[in-house]
Formats: sequence, structure tokens, C-alpha cells
Amino acid sequence: MKATADGGNATDTAPAGAAAALLAARQAVERASANLLGRQDVEGWWKGDLETNVTMDAEDLLLREFLGVRDEHTTGAAARFIRGEQGPEGAWATFYGGPGDVSATVEAYVALRLAGDAPDEEHMARAADWVRAHGGIAATRVFTRIWLALFGWWRWEDLPELPPELIYLPSWFPLNIYDFGCWARQTVVPLTVVSAKRPVHPAPFSLDELHTDPAVPNPSRPHAPATSWDGLFQRLDRALHVYRKVAVRPLRKAALRSCARWIIERQESDGCWGGIQPPAVYSVMALHLLGYDLDHPVLKAGLESLDRFAVWTDAAEKPAADTGAASDAGDTPVDGPVRMIEACQSPVWDTCLATIALADAGVPADHPQLVKAADWMLAEQVLATGDWSVRRPGLTPGGWAFEFHNDNYPDTDDTAEVVLALRRVAHPDQARVDAAVERAVRWLAGMQSKNGAWGAFDADNTSALPNKLPFCDFGEVIDPPSADVTAHVVEMLAGEKLGDDPHARRGVAWLLAEQEAAGGWFGRWGVNYVYGTGSAVPALVAAGLPTSHPAIRRAISWLESVQNEDGGWGEDLRSYPEPKWIARGDSTASQTGWALLALLAAGEHDSAAVERGVAWLARTQLPDGSWDEPQFTGTGFPWDFSINYHLYRMVFPLTALGRYLSATAGLTPAAGDGREV
Repeated sequence: MKATADGGNATDTAPAGAAAALLAARQAVERASANLLGRQDVEGWWKGDLETNVTMDAEDLLLREFLGVRDEHTTGAAARFIRGEQGPEGAWATFYGGPGDVSATVEAYVALRLAGDAPDEEHMARAADWVRAHGGIAATRVFTRIWLALFGWWRWEDLPELPPELIYLPSWFPLNIYDFGCWARQTVVPLTVVSAKRPVHPAPFSLDELHTDPAVPNPSRPHAPATSWDGLFQRLDRALHVYRKVAVRPLRKAALRSCARWIIERQESDGCWGGIQPPAVYSVMALHLLGYDLDHPVLKAGLESLDRFAVWTDAAEKPAADTGAASDAGDTPVDGPVRMIEACQSPVWDTCLATIALADAGVPADHPQLVKAADWMLAEQVLATGDWSVRRPGLTPGGWAFEFHNDNYPDTDDTAEVVLALRRVAHPDQARVDAAVERAVRWLAGMQSKNGAWGAFDADNTSALPNKLPFCDFGEVIDPPSADVTAHVVEMLAGEKLGDDPHARRGVAWLLAEQEAAGGWFGRWGVNYVYGTGSAVPALVAAGLPTSHPAIRRAISWLESVQNEDGGWGEDLRSYPEPKWIARGDSTASQTGWALLALLAAGEHDSAAVERGVAWLARTQLPDGSWDEPQFTGTGFPWDFSINYHLYRMVFPLTALGRYLSATAGLTPAAGDGREV
């Protein structure tokens, strides 16, 4: 089918299904564009809530208890949120609809005990029963047992040793701190201080009810065979416990001072560390243990930054469907405000994605709100060196970070998407945009890993050894290249007319080699194969691969084969550990958007799969132009730490619908161009 030269009706009449899908898409785009424009901050940025799980809330209360600054108002609001997230079986999950998690449940239980909930209350008794049935406190991960050790509920001697002398290992030596991903590095360094000090704050109550055998609260774990990696590192850990007893005191003291200096040098201007809550929590704790008073400017700023991770709402404003609660707690009246802790904040990421969505939906490139968004993004470019320069010394900075304040850790993913967003805006100072893009392209080229792909924060951060440490059982601790990040960089390079540049060609070759046999790509930072495939296909096509290429056809066939009966796409987080869950799950707006982006890039705009996907988005759109999406479709650590980005439910459906309208322009009678907002 072809559009007429004047952009009017097509010469060939569109099928009734296509006409209905187009009309529905136009109306959906009009409503969604208006909604998204209305969410922009007056300074030019967008930011949706970043929802994770109750361990953030529990650990925040535990830190405040440890420091002696916990207050009843904060505790009550946090407890109301935690209670509302409990599942009917008594446990807490780490994502909407997921199974109960022992560590999350123990931490939530302890937080509620701090809030005054008694063990014999019905919801607490259910939780304790569930914990005991699943192995008790001994079955929790190391991080949870560290928190318990801080209050004497677990023995420090039964935790993996983490010596502060680690700070002295050179960057070429195995297991130096730069072998860890930036998020793990920022956590490990302060935790070496905590491990060295082994503090114990007097526990306000016992937790005998959470042990399977209270008489043996800290059962030892058997060693793996010495010939295995697990066995080797378990024995290394026992050696480090011995070293603790004979460590040279002056060396230990010097190492602690070096750790403190490393931590303080990485504090951001807003008082936080890396823009994420966990490193901020442990950095505050470590510095306090080293003698920094809570009124010290460093700690004062750090504590104030933690308050900015709190999202306060009235109970009536936070229905269970929006919080991701998987329980019937909504039937219980909630008296008072609710406080949820974000693990991180995503204004740069949300702003570039929102700008792309609105521009692709037909909002004029010179629209004042898009120009304001571009101004804000331009001002956020990071022009200082950070930890990435350890592996790339001499490289000129020029990236963007994820958060409001994070000059130490810009990332390649945000940088690529910001460039794509800036190029969609007709900015009055084009020279300023060109200069910013030139810096970004140079930095991204320098951040390419040896294998031709890109990791998020560091180049060549691929050593598998950190994952073997007994301490590192909390999720991914390295930052190897991934298909989704590499795809975004390749797409950006192609947009800059650099598709034939060696950096882009090596990225394309890596992506082709990483395609799974079924046709999809693994999604590191989004759930999961639908995200990876929705990122890779548009990038490969933008870089010049014909839509007839076998890799593209395999991807499209796979996406069509996993489309849900209702027309949408969905994938549960369980697809990370269990292959049977790959591309299986309730349809969601964001994942349907990802699948459509791949199909549309491959020229499938008139396919039945696209029409059904568009129809699903139009049918499920709420009257205010948004979509409901309690499911978690973002990934922090595959399986171990999941994220519900509350703006994903807006930006990805809108981007897909806008591109659908562009691809099918002229096929139906005009029904009022809903894209002109």
C-alpha cells in the first residue's frame, strides 16, 4: 500500500483492521502525549517513581535505628508501606506477583518489629511461620545477615570477611575494587570498614521466632569441594578470618583511612554517593564508625540525601494496583501517610525517553517543552572524570549519568539515548547541541570494550572472580557488555551517520553473534528477551542491516511466536533463572511497546501482529492517557533486584504508537491528527 503524493488517502484502501488500528492509535497518541507533557517539571525534566522492594524501606529504618535518629513519624509511614506489600501467604516478594523472598521477608519483619508490631499479631505470625518454613534466618543472603549482625542477631564471625586492605590492590591485580561494577564497588569499600569494625548496637528485641532452631541460631554452612571455585573462595574466606587476627595494626588503620578518603572523594554535590541509596547508606555508616559525627558536614549532607529517596503519599493516593502490592492489604484501612524509598532516581533516563516518545509521536521539534527538556539535558552533561577513567585513562569525558547528581558514574546507555533525544529537538543553539554530541560520541567510542560491545558504566569490566566471592550473593557485581546497551550505542552512532565507523561495525558484529538460537537477545537492564530484542532490531536496521537479513527475520518470527492471545507482549522476571518463563507473562504496556518497536523497525507495520499489538495498547489505555502497569519490567540485577519504572508505562507505548502512525501515514482518512499537541 502506498500513500498519495500529497500525503492524503492511500491509493489502495487499507483493510478494515488496519483502519481501526490507525484510528485507535491516533486517539491513544493524542491522549498519551497530553498526559506526558503534563508530567514535565517546570525545570524541563521528567521523573517517574522508581519502585523496587521493601528491603530499601527496612534498611532505611535499620540505619536510622543504628544511628539513633529514627523517629516515630518516619517509622509509622514506612511501616504502613511495608505492611501493604505483604503477600497473603505472609511473605514479601521482590517484584509484583513474584514468589516470597526469605531475605526481603526477614528484613520487612524486623522493620515492623521496630515499628512496634508484636510477634503474635496475625500478619507477623504468618510472616514468621513462612520464614521458618523456608529455612529461617540462616537461609537469608549475606547482606541481610550483615544488617542482623549490626544488632547482635547474627554473629560477625559467621559472615564472610571483607578486609579494608582491599583498597590497596592495584587495578591490574585480581579482585581489586575496580574489578567490581560501580554499584558494587561503592558498596564494597564502605562495607570493608563495617566488616573491620564489627559494630553491635544493642538489639531492642530478640528474633528467636525466625530461627528454625533457636538453640542453634547461626548454623555453619558446609564447604564445597576444594577443587571448585566455591570451595576455593570459601577457604580463602577462612584464611581472611585468620588474617584478621594477625593483621598489622598500622596497616589496618592506614587502610581504613584510605577507605574513608576514597568514600569522601566520591560524595556528590547533593551529599549522596553515586545517586543510589545502598552505597549512601553504607557510606554514612562507615564514616560514622570511623568517628565522623552526625553533625559533620559530610554525614549531615549524606543523611539529608537519604531523605530525598523517600516518596511520601497519602494512603488513599496509592492503590495496590499502582504500588505493585501483591496482597489483600488494600482491604484494611490505612491511617496516615505512606513512605516508600526509591533505590535510585532516574530523571536523565526518564527525560531522554520522554523526549524521544513525544517527538516520535509528532510533537513539533521546536515545541517549547521539548526545547526546555533539551536545555536541561545539555546542562547535565558530565565533564569531569570518574572511576571509568581507571580503565580508560586520558579519555575526554562527555557522558550523561542516570540521576540528578552523579558526576563520578556517567553511563553509556543514558549517553546514547540523550544524544538520540537531542537530535529530535530543533534547539535554537544548534552549535551547543553539536558540541555536546561530539563530546558524547568521542567518550562512547572510547568506552567500547575489547570485544566490540559496551557495558553500562565501565569498559572491560568482565572478570568473573568477584561473582565467586562468598560475600557477593546479592546479585550481579560486574558490568560486562550487554546487548541492550550495545544496541543503543550502535543506534546512536548510526543516527550520527557513523554506521560504517569501525566502532559501530564491531558493535553490529557483536550483536549478531549474541543473538539466541530462538531469535531473541538477552535483556540485561530490562525484562528480558523482549527488551533485548526490542533494543537490538531497531539498532541493527538503523546501522544498515536489511530487514530481509536472517537475523532480523529470526527476531521477528520469534516475537510473533510469543505474542499473547490478547495482542500484547509480556515477560515475567522469572525468565532470568528459568528458561521456561522466557517471553511469558501478562501483557504490559512497556513490553508491548518494546516488541512493536522491533516489528516496526523491521517494516512490519501492516502485519497482523502489529495491528493486534496496537489494538491492545489502545484498548488498555486509561481515560487520562496513561496505562496501568504494576508489573516490574526494569532490571537492576537480573532476578535479584527488579525495578518498576513508573514512566515506562508511558514512554514506550507512546514511542511505539507514534512510530506506527509515521510508518502508516496516508493509509486511512484523516481523523484529526492527534500527534499535533
